[in-house]
Amino acid sequence: MEYVPRLKDKYYKEIVPALKQQFQYKNTMQVPKLVKISLNQGIGGAIADKKMIETGIEEMSMITGQKSVQTKSKKDISNFKLRKGMPIGVRVTLRNEKMYEFLDRLISVTIPRIRDFRGINDKGFDGKGNFSFGITEQIIFPEINIDKVGKINGLNITLVTSAVNDQEAYALLKEFGLPFKTQK
Repeated sequence: MEYVPRLKDKYYKEIVPALKQQFQYKNTMQVPKLVKISLNQGIGGAIADKKMIETGIEEMSMITGQKSVQTKSKKDISNFKLRKGMPIGVRVTLRNEKMYEFLDRLISVTIPRIRDFRGINDKGFDGKGNFSFGITEQIIFPEINIDKVGKINGLNITLVTSAVNDQEAYALLKEFGLPFKTQK
């Protein structure tokens, strides 16, 4: 028997029937699904210290379980002492099994470790069914050893769905278990 991530199994057994009923889809293929998860970390101090990019790549790879790549600047900005082609950040894109595994760890382990957490703000939707939010410190991930962290950096997480509008994407992510703030 082949291993299937828990959230992928939940999607096909529970989420698809629930969303199909909620939005009155005629076909199962109309139900929105999670396409990819993109993680991006800007490391501003990398201009002065080149080792920060290597540390960022190592940390992001530990968090996601997939090799991350550095991002380079696209143009010169003299005020920041930035030249075109200099490394300024780290990114990684997750798909398929690794995407579901990361989302499962994010929802069940990482988000509960955030101090004074009151829910994810639901204002991160872009109008086309994608949701972005930020995490202020990378140390909330259990894969990161706090003693070895030189500088605390935040990161951006974008959940890309096949939903056509924000209501469908919100319903999909809510079914996955993303803890959104409750509306008053």
